[in-house]
Amino acid sequence: MSMNHRSEWSSLRSYRQDARVTGHRLTPGTSRRILAYARPYRAQVAVFLVLVVVASLLVVATPLLLQRIVDDGVGGHDRRLVVVLASLVAVVAIAEAGLNLVQRWYSSRIGEGLIYDLRTDVFTHVQKQSIAFFTRTQTGSLVTRLNSDVIGAQQAFTSTLSGVVSNVVSVVVVLTTMLALSWQITVCALLIVPVLLLPARRVGRRLAGLTREGMQLNAELGNRMTERFNVAGALLVTLFGTPERESAEFTERAGRVRDIGVRIAMSNRVFFAALGAMASIATAFVYGVGGWLAISGTVTIGTLVAFAGLLGRLYGPVTALSNVQVDIMTALVSFERVFEVLDLEPLVCDAPDAVPLPDGPLGVELSGVSFRYPKVSQVSLASMEQRAGGDGEDPAAEDADRRPDDADVIEDVTLAIEPGRMLALVGPSGAGKTTLGGLVLRLYDPTSGSVRIGGRDLRAVTQASLHVAVGMVSQDAHLFHDTVRNNLLYADPGADDAALHRALAAAHIDDLVRRLPEGLDTMVGDRGHRLSGGEKQRIAIARLLLRSPRVIVLDEATAHLDSESEAAVQDALDTAMTGRTSIVIAHRLSTVRRADVIAVVDRGRIVERGTHDGLLAAGGLYAELYRTQFADQAA
Repeated sequence: MSMNHRSEWSSLRSYRQDARVTGHRLTPGTSRRILAYARPYRAQVAVFLVLVVVASLLVVATPLLLQRIVDDGVGGHDRRLVVVLASLVAVVAIAEAGLNLVQRWYSSRIGEGLIYDLRTDVFTHVQKQSIAFFTRTQTGSLVTRLNSDVIGAQQAFTSTLSGVVSNVVSVVVVLTTMLALSWQITVCALLIVPVLLLPARRVGRRLAGLTREGMQLNAELGNRMTERFNVAGALLVTLFGTPERESAEFTERAGRVRDIGVRIAMSNRVFFAALGAMASIATAFVYGVGGWLAISGTVTIGTLVAFAGLLGRLYGPVTALSNVQVDIMTALVSFERVFEVLDLEPLVCDAPDAVPLPDGPLGVELSGVSFRYPKVSQVSLASMEQRAGGDGEDPAAEDADRRPDDADVIEDVTLAIEPGRMLALVGPSGAGKTTLGGLVLRLYDPTSGSVRIGGRDLRAVTQASLHVAVGMVSQDAHLFHDTVRNNLLYADPGADDAALHRALAAAHIDDLVRRLPEGLDTMVGDRGHRLSGGEKQRIAIARLLLRSPRVIVLDEATAHLDSESEAAVQDALDTAMTGRTSIVIAHRLSTVRRADVIAVVDRGRIVERGTHDGLLAAGGLYAELYRTQFADQAA
């Protein structure tokens, strides 16, 4: 005799999960919040549970009908009764199948609905986080919250809830029926339960450990493939790696995954073999005792047949319930991990009384601005933090790297740029230029002082209006792995082809796009890698022009480009800056000569300001940087 498939799966799932979660202390209020997510589905959950209970009650129907067939039909030589009862067995089987289908429908509706609700809530909430959140958070960990943890939370209302209810009802109904048929055989059957559970739990603990190890190994292998298969990783491997070393390292890791997979497969077989063997021994024991009692006339042969059927529906649920705490806590912990993300307050958010930026040209003013980077606890979660040596891509990270965690990276900066004018920020690497640009874009809020655009403090302005009014092009403009058209439409989803080509023409790249194999519908590749650096920058400038911001921030937009590409991009930038308030962050001082005001930043402070000619004449840091740069170029 073997357990039914549903009980086998329930037992396997329980024992494969990490039993250490049972020692976890849930955050207060977790259960209440879980119920809040279930509230929209309470009617469906109620119907689902009723169906589970009805299906569980039917588990005793077939064994009892078989008893009647043997005792009353066969024993009484009543052919008509045998046919009727056999037909009822078939009807019960069809009813169980139908109930399982309806259960599955309700389970899918509830489960997929919960996944939808949780995923959309988490995604929407994460979109509100500041850039500091993304620079510290591991992307893989965040994706896991949206996938694995959300699915784990969903199981609380589907497989876990139905499994617990079904198994409890089945055990109660089956034991009650068995006691009613024969308390002697029932006692004998229960004596076998400890013998059944002890080896199962021992193998189960080993299985949980192997599964945990296997998941870790698979994650490491997947991460290695992801790193090697993206464009930047593939290029690095091509230039610096050796195929033999890469293959050897991958083979070694894949071999460990293979070996752990074999051990898991064998442990699964041992697990079910142990359960099957114990169940078969129990059945033999019950048949022996029951046969002795049947010969003595204490029970009927039909009762013995019924017991054989009932045993198959007892040991599976009992085994699953023995580890039910792991199932429940695993689902609850998954919910808790999702709530961790939802509870992380965005560092930058709209004030309740925030208003849109005013219409018309906009000036920018920084008044007594100081800034230090927020603490980790303010912007991220320890469970999603990058390990040492991570590859965060904070555009302002270099400004913070040279300061202690509690030190200001910007100190008492006061600057103003009138509408339609150009401000250039120059200075040594790590001086704080990019951080100042980030404050104007409100990627962060100042620790003290204020940043004003159009005379309004950015903390009193809606972010939506700010992002429409202020645009940026960085030194590494990002393009999605999509078509040229869709990358441009990200700035203005309603733009037609004519508007797209006008923006491309203004960015001096329309001719190139028209020559591409599929024009606007050409795929640009991962991070725009199918385009050159200059081409990618001009596509980004076209996207900026399509948004038509009134203030633009250019952060090293021509850095790392060759002379020809730099000239083309600079022409596009000149078009973009025409008539707009512009803040240009640059290392190449040749690009800022025409600025109306040049501010020299050093160690988070403005140490000089003026025009190009005036600063050269002053002989300060700007003049020193200028001479050093052009001396290097001459050399």
